[in-house]
Amino acid sequence: MSGQQLPLDGMLVLDFSQFLAGPMAAVRLGDLGARVIKIERPDGGDIGRRLAFAGIVEDGDTLSFHLTNRNKESYAADLKDQEDLAGVQELVKRADVIIQNFRPGIMERLGLGYEAVSKVNPGIVYASITGYGTEGPWRDRPGQDLLAQSLSGLPWLNGSADDPPVPVGIAVADIVSSIHLASGITAALLRRERTGLGSRVDTSLLESMLDLQFELLSAHLGDPSIVVERGPRNTAHAFLPAPYGVYPTADGYLAIAMTPVPQLGALIGLPALEQYTDPASWWSEQTVITRALTDHLATQSTEHWLAILDAADIWCAPVLTLPELVAHDGFRTLDMAQQVSRAGVDGGPRVDIQTLRTPVRYDGRVLKNGRAAPRIGEHTEAIRSEFATRGNDGPAKEAS
Repeated sequence: MSGQQLPLDGMLVLDFSQFLAGPMAAVRLGDLGARVIKIERPDGGDIGRRLAFAGIVEDGDTLSFHLTNRNKESYAADLKDQEDLAGVQELVKRADVIIQNFRPGIMERLGLGYEAVSKVNPGIVYASITGYGTEGPWRDRPGQDLLAQSLSGLPWLNGSADDPPVPVGIAVADIVSSIHLASGITAALLRRERTGLGSRVDTSLLESMLDLQFELLSAHLGDPSIVVERGPRNTAHAFLPAPYGVYPTADGYLAIAMTPVPQLGALIGLPALEQYTDPASWWSEQTVITRALTDHLATQSTEHWLAILDAADIWCAPVLTLPELVAHDGFRTLDMAQQVSRAGVDGGPRVDIQTLRTPVRYDGRVLKNGRAAPRIGEHTEAIRSEFATRGNDGPAKEAS
């Protein structure tokens, strides 16, 4: 969408956050056109620069940092140093959005809490992510993804009755929280356009994990007898009956969603399932049905079963491995992959990082941006010069 106006063009975001949730929220705003200046310490920068995803480091920074800080500028400042803090406060006066994910109270002690900032910039949208909210017994616990998943009870929804709690194998709390925060920010910016009023936007890892379970929690709040009772092995949902699950085949795995059990039995040549005409039996005989499917589907390949089930419009899919996914035409058709690049140190070769674009399209077009994550303080002097020169006119959309 190069050369065309993006929805958040002209908006200035100051990103004080670290790790994943806050930085990723800022990336989402940058993908929509906002200018994002990352405020980080001169001595080491964002801690995320050193917390490696799968141990992968590219050009001195972790892969995680590259992915969650692309398309940003870096402004290095020691917020405990009065001169550096004064420089940051000048940026704050002209910002549209601030994002921070420090533990409760830290930004306030630095003089950068919402009350202080809103006095010098009444239109600011001040966005915060905490681990567990700003009040309550969990307020000061470390805001970390696995811990938030665990407190929310989410790991009890995965796996079978024979398994221990099974956490989601990605940083789902961080990722979902970043989506909620970016959504809240864009709504606040829309309100400001209509009313001129700034806003404070808050979310937390735990609230995001609770929202992810809205069906379960709503049901339990209405009827406390409704609890998680995971099914037999190969089932895929604690609150859906057979045949909902993931089954081994002769060469892989096959997922089967909501499907009448007798119809499924007839299609795959398993007459023992055709007797279960009463949907209530799909619950009461879930273990028997699931075991029969497990044994039978293992006799043929995934493609064999897909040919039969797809022809009958049965809700099913192969369970792809990572290499199978990225090699598939379905993945390539979505055009999700993009490359970001930054110049090498001391005239060295450019560093290219493969990543994904935002999943949102505008007017049918995908949004891609090839600008990589910055080095610590890479843009500090240029930003200082720009803001000092522009004075009260505000910042330009893009730094030099």
